[in-house]
Amino acid sequence: MLPDMTLLRQLVDSAPSIRPWSTPAPEGLLRSVELSAGTALPRSYRWWLAEFGGGVVDGTPLGTQEFDADGLVFWRDGDCGAAYRFGDEVGGERCVVGDEGVVAESFAGFLTTRVALALGLRDGPNPAVARLWRATPGVLLDNGVHVYGPDSFGERNATVEVARYAPHWVLVGDDSGGAGLFMRRHGRDRESVHRLDLGAVGPDVAEDGELVTADLVGWVEAGGEL
Repeated sequence: MLPDMTLLRQLVDSAPSIRPWSTPAPEGLLRSVELSAGTALPRSYRWWLAEFGGGVVDGTPLGTQEFDADGLVFWRDGDCGAAYRFGDEVGGERCVVGDEGVVAESFAGFLTTRVALALGLRDGPNPAVARLWRATPGVLLDNGVHVYGPDSFGERNATVEVARYAPHWVLVGDDSGGAGLFMRRHGRDRESVHRLDLGAVGPDVAEDGELVTADLVGWVEAGGEL
């Protein structure tokens, strides 16, 4: 899944743990980095450099300042911490690899997961959302379907008071028409998405709402038909 670049900009602008610089990298520098790396830069990482020239994530600079025997190291977790670099390419993006293996499906997903951790959301409220966030900071489709990123997830759940009225559920998005998209917080089925009017939230979302899909990521990739 390719990152939603509009929501990526929103994430960068709103997340306290990300502090972008204000010195956009010129095209000549980007090409020089690509030449040194021996490959084209991933789309979302190239956007980051072209827009900001780099920045600080979780207190540590993130840019193009380091190459080692394995190529470009774009970020370290602390001054001498784990190194993060790019792995295999898929559709113009490249997965992000740390000492622990693949941690995200794109640079945008890497930023998203770092923000989620900084906000106390771990890697996501359930495994399906975690998979989505490893690729993109949420999704906003042409039909109005909006799956939230970590920067808006907490605020939206607090506004709707999901923890009070539907404590076993999480609000993962909405249809831009007054209905929310809910998933179970616990239990075996944490893949299904149910739609329910945001003014009618109660403890049994499955009974009161309608089943939208049993596969969040696959549904979004197919266009999120309602």
